[in-house]
Amino acid sequence: MASITKRGNFWRGQIIRRGYPPQYGSFDTRSQAEAWARALENEMDRGIFVTRGEAERTTLAEALDRYWTEIASKKSHPYQEKQRIERWKLHELARYHLAKLRGSDFAQYRDARLNAGRATNTVRLELAIISHLFEIARKEWGMEGLPNPLKNIRKPSGSKERDRRLLEGEYEKLTIALEKSSNIWVKPLFQFAIETSLRQGMLFELRWDWIDLSRQVVMIPAQFRAKGNKAVPAALPLSRNAVHILQMLPRSIDGKVFATTQNAVVCVWKKTLKRIGIEGLRWHDLRHEAASRLFEKGLHPIEVASVTGHKNLNMLKRYTHLNPEALAQKLG
Repeated sequence: MASITKRGNFWRGQIIRRGYPPQYGSFDTRSQAEAWARALENEMDRGIFVTRGEAERTTLAEALDRYWTEIASKKSHPYQEKQRIERWKLHELARYHLAKLRGSDFAQYRDARLNAGRATNTVRLELAIISHLFEIARKEWGMEGLPNPLKNIRKPSGSKERDRRLLEGEYEKLTIALEKSSNIWVKPLFQFAIETSLRQGMLFELRWDWIDLSRQVVMIPAQFRAKGNKAVPAALPLSRNAVHILQMLPRSIDGKVFATTQNAVVCVWKKTLKRIGIEGLRWHDLRHEAASRLFEKGLHPIEVASVTGHKNLNMLKRYTHLNPEALAQKLG
């Protein structure tokens, strides 16, 4: 039978039963200690008890460090995962032991982030990384008795589909404004993104030794192609405009096509949009613009997918927003 005693401001629960390792727990109230003891003794009676010792000794911050080392750092593009992990480590929940975390804790986190104006997809991804951490802990870190507290809470739905394209005159306006930037790489990056549909991260990975200007092709190594609908083609065809943009670029000593940082470009991009009064446009919308332009040139969906890298045509449709005036002209 469990022993419940008061120690200072806390209640200590203890279960010693033959055939099982001793179990100890500290709680704020006697009722919490009794509920803990009943649950564990019930599991022992039914023969399904699994020790929670490791989960009771490991904080979320410690688990996040291990998750980064063993899982997230080995992903093809770990940068965003690293950012989410570091943000979680600053939250007060990071100090809690895994066994003490409840679904209500993460429901409160979800609500606070949404009320603070964070995008639903941002919050969904933040919760997803914790959910995966708990699954890894249960399956691979010897914490079989650890429940996943995120299984039973409502997850924010994904972000609404965007349909923002460049409006008439915006391409020219942006080209002129970016030309005046002290960062010489921002304008060609903007133009090249529209010509190739490459995501921002991939643009900064491009190297000159991948590019054959005479054949108008970029050969992308397997380790940079990612998976699923974030994939890029093994051989990316280049338009004549794309080739011209590359021919005008200076060559950097490190072999990178665009010798600048992602953060520097984003800063210039946002400041430029604000300065010239363009609203509601994000860098990722350039990928939507690129896919739509390929269709408007008359390419077949399979041909477009061979440029954008989409494996799922339904996903490709999300990136395509055809100009109704152009369609009207085709209809005659």
